[in-house]
Amino acid sequence: MQHNIFTTMRSLKLIDGCKGAQIYALNPSNPTINGGGGGVAGEKLLHHLHDHAGVNANRYKSNQNCHTVVETLLPHGLPKVDLLDPQIEPYLKSVNFVETLADVYRRTENCHQSEKSEAYLEQCAIFRGLPDPKLFRRSLRSARKHAVDAHSKVVISAWLKYERREDELIGTSAMDCCGWNIECPKAALASGYNPESLFDPCVCSRPPQEDVDDEGSVEDEECSTSVEDGDMSFCIGDKEVRCFRYNIAGLSRPFNTMLYGSFVESRRERINFSQNGISADGMRAAEIFSRTKKIDSFDPPIVLELLSLANKFCCDEMKSVCDVYLASLVSDIDSAVLFMEYGLEETAYLLVAACLQVFLRELPNSINNPNVVRFFCSSEARERLAMVGHASFVLYYFLSLIAMEDDMKSNTTVMLLERLGECGSSSWQKQLVNHLLGCVMLERNEYKDAQHWFQASVEAGHTYSLVGLARAKYRRGHKFSAYKQMNSLISEYTPVGWMYQERSLYCLGKEKMMDLNTATELDPTLSFPYMYRAVLMAEDNKIGAAISEINKIVGFKVSAECLALRAWFSIAMEDYDGALRDVRALLTFEPNYMMFNGKMHAEQLVELLRHHGPQWNQADCWMQLYDRWSSVDDIGSLAVVHQMLANDPGRSLLWFRQSLLLLRLNSQKAAMRSLRLARNYSSSEYERLVYEGWILYDTGHREEALAKAEKSISIQRSFEAFFLKAYALADSSLDSESSQYVIGLLEEALKCPSDGLRKGQALNNLGSVYVDCENLDRARVCYINALTIKHTRAHQGLARVYHLKNQRKHAYDEMTRLIEKARNNASAYEKRSEYCDRDMAKNDLSMATQLDPLRTYPYRYRAAVLMDDHKEAEAIAELTKAIAFKPDLQLLHLRAAFQESMGDFVATLRDCEAALCLDPSHGDTLELCNRAREQCNEQQK
Repeated sequence: MQHNIFTTMRSLKLIDGCKGAQIYALNPSNPTINGGGGGVAGEKLLHHLHDHAGVNANRYKSNQNCHTVVETLLPHGLPKVDLLDPQIEPYLKSVNFVETLADVYRRTENCHQSEKSEAYLEQCAIFRGLPDPKLFRRSLRSARKHAVDAHSKVVISAWLKYERREDELIGTSAMDCCGWNIECPKAALASGYNPESLFDPCVCSRPPQEDVDDEGSVEDEECSTSVEDGDMSFCIGDKEVRCFRYNIAGLSRPFNTMLYGSFVESRRERINFSQNGISADGMRAAEIFSRTKKIDSFDPPIVLELLSLANKFCCDEMKSVCDVYLASLVSDIDSAVLFMEYGLEETAYLLVAACLQVFLRELPNSINNPNVVRFFCSSEARERLAMVGHASFVLYYFLSLIAMEDDMKSNTTVMLLERLGECGSSSWQKQLVNHLLGCVMLERNEYKDAQHWFQASVEAGHTYSLVGLARAKYRRGHKFSAYKQMNSLISEYTPVGWMYQERSLYCLGKEKMMDLNTATELDPTLSFPYMYRAVLMAEDNKIGAAISEINKIVGFKVSAECLALRAWFSIAMEDYDGALRDVRALLTFEPNYMMFNGKMHAEQLVELLRHHGPQWNQADCWMQLYDRWSSVDDIGSLAVVHQMLANDPGRSLLWFRQSLLLLRLNSQKAAMRSLRLARNYSSSEYERLVYEGWILYDTGHREEALAKAEKSISIQRSFEAFFLKAYALADSSLDSESSQYVIGLLEEALKCPSDGLRKGQALNNLGSVYVDCENLDRARVCYINALTIKHTRAHQGLARVYHLKNQRKHAYDEMTRLIEKARNNASAYEKRSEYCDRDMAKNDLSMATQLDPLRTYPYRYRAAVLMDDHKEAEAIAELTKAIAFKPDLQLLHLRAAFQESMGDFVATLRDCEAALCLDPSHGDTLELCNRAREQCNEQQK
């Protein structure tokens, strides 16, 4: 039961859009029975909006002038295949990804504690190229957990903060603390290695303690040395500073040797100290420190003098105290720039770390600050950092990625990558640096340099860089050499989709199309083959077929490029509604997207198209959103939300709604941007806290998200706060008591004002929890009420209830209704397969795979059937086909189990280790892995 609750509610995150916001304050008297729909008044309002939208649509249809419109909207003609080029991915990419995962897992598990942080950083580099950002963030947190020195803690903590892009949150400071050690700026500067305390509350979150007022005693001590008390003097200019010889000698061995050794100063009461670069005030401070060991009462310029003196005379204790004190003064870019010079000059480790921390936590803005980048870009700058212990691969990797995101072609990017190369030592680091440099040089059209760097990456062991090498040769006019390069790669290794995709660039006619079709067969997630085939059809004036081809990938993998291409085709077909829908939707992914091969801003095209579409007011838009959301039309819903935001850009709930849709389309980067804007436009504190909670939850900070929800509820009870708390609590194994608590939270949410779409989602989730608590009757009521307010996905929950009641025919019929209503229905075909016989199930699962090849259940089902039929090799092949383009935990675990049953324990162990690299805590895989390891050890004896 616990697993089902977690799986069901978690899956709703991407599939069901489990968040929302208030539209109309329709408060039901009985939320569970009435579904929060607002009763008769709510229904009248919906009917009125439907009628109003229909009038506008009819008015629009009567005012079209097709030929003039097409000429205006297509000034650049149709797309050309010559202008299409697949991107070379700027990541580590393996020809045998499973083996790579298994290898990095083994090394991470077996390495010394001091090496674990770097091992997890390698995982970060590997996961960077995967579509799920949670894997990258989890490895980055593990790297921070095992960071040993302050430098690594500072860099990785800033990186974790950057992943949430809190620089875009209004009213926040770069040095704000999240309340936990993992990202706390003070905890990052603390010495010591304590991985278990990483998720504990930090000192910033504790109640402030009253400081003991010892100022008077310090002042007394400062005044205690007088001319009569001191036994010697340091003469600086015309001033004398009385000191105790013993105290000054205790500062360091050089002072002790000078004052008590064979030097002439040891016999003098007055020592001339004018040539040592310290003022009389500075020397008085040194004298006071020699007695009190404190510097808190001194001004920063005096402390800087003490730091210089400490360096010159090897006063380790005084240097350490000065270093800590000065580091505590660094709070913003200006102070960091100022103190960085002193820190580098005096090799003050903590002071430089504190300055570095400000620079990194101010990213990405600081990457464009010339006063900041001068500390990193040149070889001399890196050497200065290295002298203080602050030049590392992780630092320059972080900086390089930010620079590449900001401007891949800039000189700053190139210089940072070159410094990254100087820091790289291990094989994977050299592979990565050289490959990144090759990608950047290719973008800069410096093909000879690109060829050099890709070749270096290949020689370091990165086979995927052969793609870059071939592309650079091709751009230099050596097309046949590029073709031979890719031909050799396909012959030497087990072919994968990107190999055929790249080779297709260097051949013509039927051979090109064969390669593109093979690429799609091996890896249906590659966009380029669909785009090329579609454009080729458009060139043959087969616009309808071109749209059908691009629809194949848009159905399961939405990207701005594919939407832009489909909009282009739609204009040619005079389908201006469809074109406007796609352009509006793609702007939610990339707000600065340029259409027609970079010749027109997408916003400009929207302005042209919107005059040829329906003129909806905000009420019309809400009705349109309701219809599209209910029909599981995520792209259509996005387009409507974009139009609503154009009319009312400061409406936080609309930005929130947009983030939910983007999450359902697996575009977390764009979703997080929308969520940050929702937070920025919040009109109240309780609303802002909810959005901050979702930001934290979606970036892996569950406990912090719960704290935000609870604080929001304490200010004002709201649907979203209760829903956030319920959702975050459900993201764990729930016992019976916890399940009842989640039910209570969802019922409280339903009592609060919200719109019908959100009420439907809450009812759907509530039904899911009731099912897992085996309360099927109440679950059925929840699902029916959700359907009453057009929450279409509730058909799936209701089907599950019928199935558990042994009413398979009713379950099958419910899923059929969902298939008929939903625009995106691959998951519905998959789920319906559970409620029919084997042959019908095979047909449904085949359709699910056709509509969405990324869904893993159909492959697992077909493989299990083949195993039952004793077709072991075919079962393994079915799983291997999917693993090649989606290395999924469940696929790997199932293949490992099959291989164990066949006695292939080496392959079993490999797949288990690869799966554990994706999820180290997966219990079943850990158990299987231990058994396979024991068998392998037995075979070796």
